[in-house]
Amino acid sequence: MKFGIDRLVTEEQLRKPLDGRRVALVAHPASVTAGLTHSLDALIDRGVNVTSAFGPQHGLKGDKQDNMVETGDEVDPHYGIPVFSLYGEVRRPTAQMMDSADVFLFDLQDLGCRIYTFVTTLLYLLEEAAKAGKSVWVLDRPNPAGGPVEGTLLEPGQESFVGAAPMAMRHGLTMGEMARWFVAHFKLDVDLQVIEMQGWSPGRAPGYGWPESRIWINPSPNAASLNMARAYAGTVMLEGTTLSEGRGTTRPLEVLFGAPDVDAKAVLAEMHRLAPVWMRGSALRECWFEPTFHKHAGALCNGLMIHAEGEFYDHHAFRPWRLQALAFKAIRALYCDYPIWRDFPYEYELDRLAIDVINGGSVLREWVDDSEAVPDDLDRVASADEAAWRESIAAHLAYN
Repeated sequence: MKFGIDRLVTEEQLRKPLDGRRVALVAHPASVTAGLTHSLDALIDRGVNVTSAFGPQHGLKGDKQDNMVETGDEVDPHYGIPVFSLYGEVRRPTAQMMDSADVFLFDLQDLGCRIYTFVTTLLYLLEEAAKAGKSVWVLDRPNPAGGPVEGTLLEPGQESFVGAAPMAMRHGLTMGEMARWFVAHFKLDVDLQVIEMQGWSPGRAPGYGWPESRIWINPSPNAASLNMARAYAGTVMLEGTTLSEGRGTTRPLEVLFGAPDVDAKAVLAEMHRLAPVWMRGSALRECWFEPTFHKHAGALCNGLMIHAEGEFYDHHAFRPWRLQALAFKAIRALYCDYPIWRDFPYEYELDRLAIDVINGGSVLREWVDDSEAVPDDLDRVASADEAAWRESIAAHLAYN
């Protein structure tokens, strides 16, 4: 199979419209060809006139570890072109940045989750390109979580840098498909081109979302494996809690929780009691870890590791958003006064609880905290939203 970047660098007719035009590249460390050449090098080697580059959250080099750790602008030491940060003084390209090129190539590997900020960066780029009369080409890459859709829709008025639009948490789209949805939903007058992949089958074994022929490269520092990418639409919610998501260990965002004062075995048993059907599609294993930094640094934590991989993975049964919600519900049932929700600035949102920013509303938090609420209550809300989202995106699916 071929990713968008591989087609662009090997198919001369696709590159022809770039002749005589100034080109910018939006990229990160996972922006590589099948031969592991970085897209910036590959494009310049093919004679593309790259006049600027852009780095999203975590930077073009992917060296910034945590949320709200910013990157500055710089000059590429090899090519001498400006490298603009879209996660520093600004998160939306400025007019000066847009003046640096005529065509903007977007080549970011995504995780298939609304909260992953590369989705919002794509929307901001499309909006600014529409204003400036610039072209945007999305060099499409796989959604490693595949095509399944899950989670509630972001509510009106809850938009943020981790919630660009009324999308489901696990959106089921590639960035090329998402770009087309953005253009249609926001009625953007922009020259959008999508260089589609060839041979990608998101719903088929053995790789489902991720082709076995391609190695995994971290698109951000804590996106260290395919297992993490599959679980992320659930485990990212831990960022809005006092529970550890495994930052400061070698397996971040692959645990349902970790804490020094929570009994993982008891939580697992309660999850089985509450909603065993929500636990299908992966294996959960009790684990212990001691984060070297971040939450509970230096403390021994008990938790549950998710294995959405190998023989334990059922692509069509796995529902990470419900699985994570169930873990919260079990903890609340066992420890009624446990301070689950973390109150701190999250992605520049100062006035809302982080868990509500992440979920695009308060529905999940209120369900967890309501002792009378049962799994079917949340399922009804989520199922209706999921159906609405599937209908909204149906016309933009390119690979099903």
